[in-house]
Amino acid sequence: MEHEHLNYPEALKFLAKKYHIEIVEKEVTPEEIEKQNERESLLVLSAYASRQFAENLFSSDEGIRVGLSYFRERGFNQNILKKFEVGYSFEKRDAFTKQALEDGYRKDFLVKSGLSIEHEDHVFDRFSGRVMFPIHSLSGQVLGFGGRILKTDAKTAKYLNSPESEIYHKSRILYGIYQARKSITQLDNVYLVEGYTDVMSLHEVGIENVVASSGTSLTQEQVRLVKRFTPNITILYDGDAAGIKASIRGIDIVLEEGMNVKIVLLPDGEDPDSYSKKVSNEEFLKYLREKETDFIRFKTQLLLEEAANDPVKKANLIRDIVRSIAVIPEVITRTVYIKECSTRLDIQEAVLYNEVNKMLRQRSFQDRNRYPAPEDLPVPPPVIPKTVRHEPTTHISEKEIIRLLLKFGSTGFERHISPEDGREEIITVSDFIVKDITADDLAFDDPVLGSIFEEFRFASEQGIFIEDSHFVKHSDPVISRLAADLLSEPHTLSRIFAAKQTYVETEDMKLRDIVPDALLKFKGDKIKIRLKDIMKQLEEAVKYGDRERIHELQTRDQNLKAALRAISEKLGKRIII
Repeated sequence: MEHEHLNYPEALKFLAKKYHIEIVEKEVTPEEIEKQNERESLLVLSAYASRQFAENLFSSDEGIRVGLSYFRERGFNQNILKKFEVGYSFEKRDAFTKQALEDGYRKDFLVKSGLSIEHEDHVFDRFSGRVMFPIHSLSGQVLGFGGRILKTDAKTAKYLNSPESEIYHKSRILYGIYQARKSITQLDNVYLVEGYTDVMSLHEVGIENVVASSGTSLTQEQVRLVKRFTPNITILYDGDAAGIKASIRGIDIVLEEGMNVKIVLLPDGEDPDSYSKKVSNEEFLKYLREKETDFIRFKTQLLLEEAANDPVKKANLIRDIVRSIAVIPEVITRTVYIKECSTRLDIQEAVLYNEVNKMLRQRSFQDRNRYPAPEDLPVPPPVIPKTVRHEPTTHISEKEIIRLLLKFGSTGFERHISPEDGREEIITVSDFIVKDITADDLAFDDPVLGSIFEEFRFASEQGIFIEDSHFVKHSDPVISRLAADLLSEPHTLSRIFAAKQTYVETEDMKLRDIVPDALLKFKGDKIKIRLKDIMKQLEEAVKYGDRERIHELQTRDQNLKAALRAISEKLGKRIII
């Protein structure tokens, strides 16, 4: 699992295949068996195709004359070509298809894999006349192919990829990940380039921790695949300004996954393949080290040059930068970037914080309104009655405090006008609750709830905004599950009431009452726990006849009971149970 970066089931399957052990996971249906057989057949066919294309490249007259000469002209040595198992597909339109059929492979699998195309009564090769780049899975299986046309006057696409199939999903795989995975782990960083030959060129200069998106925009699945090996990614861009501006818009998805993104901008007109061959290996490696810059800093500089002295363009630039900062899940990282951007953009931190918080609220509002349909909801398990315990507990009131923080933490609660400068300060629900609890030096008994409160306390003290989805997407699965449970709506308005447009006050309308009541209940429960503890201590003091200790404990008991009565008065003379 550690060496191959596989999860437990994948590791079992890897070893079973290596030692020819059959794994029976469960009793499968005929449909599942058929699907599994199809997948295995496609993998076998893809491996066969890879061998055929490689043999064409190195052993046939046409392959050596056309395909191998192309790679030699590009400066690739034979070791790299064999390492990446590159090949060549003959120019004759049905050469591969005919050979595969003769070797016993079924026509329907040739078509499903995308290696062949069926049109009316004819079946012909998809990749004829192209050099071939096999695309491997993490474990080295060939999933699909990329093919480059060699004719300069061809009217067809320069690069052609396998279509989506049962085994190949281009949004879930990166070219070169199989050859790079060990190096990525060892160096704790990955280089991202655009094309197949860029990956191969970097391997030639000794940089093996490199993958390519194969000309497509990065997807969340690809980013998460890389994140299994390292949280650090360095993206290599050529000097094409228009291409850079188009591609950096997609980098926010990398930031959203919590990864550290660096950028290296190559000289004008150069790409990783061409530049690595123009300079020596040492010069190329030195260039990468010296020119590496942080993504936010790079994006700021790039857009500042474009905006020049145009105030409208500069305002749009600030929004663009803030949009990237807002997707970063780590609060401390966001804070550091805001401080740096404040300096570089010559704009107050408070303005940037305000814009970031505004975007975070918009995102959390959108997330909160993506409710599943009734038929998508899981069937609740049967309720098993539990034994009722009458001992005092803070469990319910602690949960209610955290629920209010999770659901309404960023909501405005009070407005204060400064008598000195007349400036208005908005106190959020989070600020109000944190200040009230910390003023009385109270703590949470439940460690998970306490951890959530501490994050709110830290954010409040630092003036940092916590987005609503932060805890639902928390790295600690216990906190994530608890947050999801607390944020789920316990009640909904019935259709009869909704149809009659009956006015019903919602929680956010009554926060001025709900929040103080929840805090009072929380404090009341804490007092009850202390009273119970004092009673035990009194019994101990009476047992040993310690009069001074008895008097001290009785005084504390009376004071706490007085506080409890005061809380009861504020709660409308309700009995705290």
